[in-house]
Parts: sequence; structure tokens; C-alpha cells
Amino acid sequence: MSKVKKVEAFVLTVPRDEPYLGGQHNDEGANERGYFVRQRNRTVYPIMDRSVVVRLETESGVIGWGETYGLVAPRAVLALINDFMCDFVVGRDAFDAAVIHEDLYNMMRFRGYGGGYYMDALAAIDIALWDAAGRCANLPVAKLLGGRRRDRIPAYVSGLPKPTLTERAEFAAEWQGKGFNSFKFAAPMAEKSLAAEISGLREVLGSEARIAADMHWTCTSAEAVSQIKEMEPHGLWFAEAPVATEDVAGLADVARGVQTPIGVGEEWRTVYDAQARINARAVHIIQPEMGHTGITEFMRMGLAAQAAHLRIIPHATIGSGIFLAASLQASSALECVEAHEFQHSIFCRNTGLITEGIECKNGEYILADKPGIGVEPTEEMISKLER
Repeated sequence: MSKVKKVEAFVLTVPRDEPYLGGQHNDEGANERGYFVRQRNRTVYPIMDRSVVVRLETESGVIGWGETYGLVAPRAVLALINDFMCDFVVGRDAFDAAVIHEDLYNMMRFRGYGGGYYMDALAAIDIALWDAAGRCANLPVAKLLGGRRRDRIPAYVSGLPKPTLTERAEFAAEWQGKGFNSFKFAAPMAEKSLAAEISGLREVLGSEARIAADMHWTCTSAEAVSQIKEMEPHGLWFAEAPVATEDVAGLADVARGVQTPIGVGEEWRTVYDAQARINARAVHIIQPEMGHTGITEFMRMGLAAQAAHLRIIPHATIGSGIFLAASLQASSALECVEAHEFQHSIFCRNTGLITEGIECKNGEYILADKPGIGVEPTEEMISKLER
């Protein structure tokens, strides 16, 4: 009854008034496809929100939903799923989600596909399998992962998409008034130094607020150490992604060179990515991103972090809310989760795309006790899906 009958993937595009992280600078005009490069971190962004959604149906008619990134060239992910991967999932048992994950990973590992779009596609399928299994069992996914430790998870407000520091501080204060007291600012949007940014935020938010800095992989290890030390007198909660992701040795130098915890992991796809940094003692906070990992690898990363006595603060950016819901299910089953990212500019705007099952208020996520990942697309969202 839980065998997979059909798997298909779609592109979901949601327009937005201004791009993720805030408005573009003068030299950051979008091209005809809607892409532009933020010069301060040299990373491409689209002017809309976009993800790839997977619909999985079992022989008994149970529907499971998954989701992954589709920010750039989403049809590359779509082709991997619809033209190749789906055929190796049909006929399998949804309760064998981790086994299916390993089989699909092994099919391409020796061709170098241990990351990138292939693993994103696998993440979406993996989430859909776990969701279907939970619905077949009439249990939340957290129960299938060993048990739910909590139904409330502290949330931090991520990104302060305003053009000036004064406006960003006022915006953060508005969220503080709603019961949130943990924040993260984006280095590419800072007007002056990162020390000036956190100093301005601290002055408005007070001494009890937790303030983190997302450094967006922009520094050498020496630059990162210097900038983090400048921020530390202002009470830096953690520093995220200080150096290029491939610079594991440099990351270890930063971790040893400062007093502030170092968080990384949003770009990782597998536990092997996490283990390399853990072994190098280069990280204090693991930040798995469900849209890249899927539930199987998310849990493996989380358990590796727990075994190394590290903290877990999951990352969550774009999407309809499907892979956010999956992230919260997995997070509720892990012991060392300190907080979870809250992307207000996406979550609050996309509430009409998914059914009720998660909410974020008074500084925390609240999970409903529903089967699977706890949410599913609304008719509005389904109408926006494109092959």
C-alpha cells in the first residue's frame, strides 16, 4: 500500500516586490531572465522566489510532497527528476526512504555527483518519500525519526531587508516587539563595517538580544578573524560562513582564532561535507539546509553534530514552506537544536501556498501534530506549478 506509483516534479515561481535580502544596488541590474549578481558577495540571485516541488503518489493514493532549490536554472533539477530519477523510485516502498536515498546517491557518486543539482533533486524526492511514509502511518515524520523532543523551536529573524542601518535597526525592533529576540544580519547589505552594523543594532535592540552575522563566504581567514574580533565586543552570537566553502583549513584557522562560535553548513548536501569540517575542528554550529539535504542527510548531519557535542541551528531560506516544514520535523527529533532560521520575508508572504501546520510567533515555531511533514500545497499553490 505504501509502494510508489508516480513521481513528478514542477517549478514553482512566486513574484516578489524586491529580491531576497533587499533591494539591488546601483550596479546590480537584473538581466532578461531575472538574474543579477550581488557585488559584495559575488553571488547570483533571481528577482523572484523559485523552487522545485515534487509530488509523489503511492499505490493506495497517499500523496507525499517534497521541495528543493530552484533559484537558478530550475529546469535542470526538473529534468534530473522527471527524465531519470523518478523511474528508480516508482515501485519502491516509501518507508524505505533512507535506502532509496542511498541507492540514488550510489548510482552517480563515481561520476562526481555528490553535490549540486543532483543532490538537490534527491533532497526533494527524499522529503516526499518521508512525507508519504508519515501519511501512510498517520504519524508526524518526527515520530518516524525516533520521536519528537519538542513541538516548539526557538526562531531567529534572518535578514533585515532595509536600505540603511537605521531602518534595519528599526525593523529588527519591530520584530522584537512581536516577541522575537534573536536576529541575523547579512554582511553584503551592511553600509560600513560589520562592527558598525552590529553596534548599531545592539544600541537599539539592547544587551539581551542575540545578534549573529552572516558573512557570506566573502573573507580570507585572516580577514574573517579580524572582522569577527571587531564585532565581539558588541556581543556577537555566532559568525556564519566566514570563508569560502572549500577552504576547510581556513575555516579551522578562524574557529581557533576567535572567541565567537562559527556556524556553517547551508550549502552542504551530505554528512560527508559535515564530517570533513567536524574532523578539522572548524565548526561549532552545524546549519543544515533541508532544501539541499533532504530529511535523510539532514538527520545524519544532525546526529554527527550531536556526537561531536556541537550545536545545531538549521538554515532555511526560500521555498513554499514544504521543505521548511520538513526541516522543523527533523529539528524536533534532534537533541542539540538551539534555534531555527525564520525567513520572515518569505514565510509571512507565502502562507497562502501551504495548509496550516506550522506557525511562527512570539519568537518560536509551533508545530501541529499532523501526519507526514504536517503541511501540503493549497489549491493556490497547485495552480502555480509548471512542468
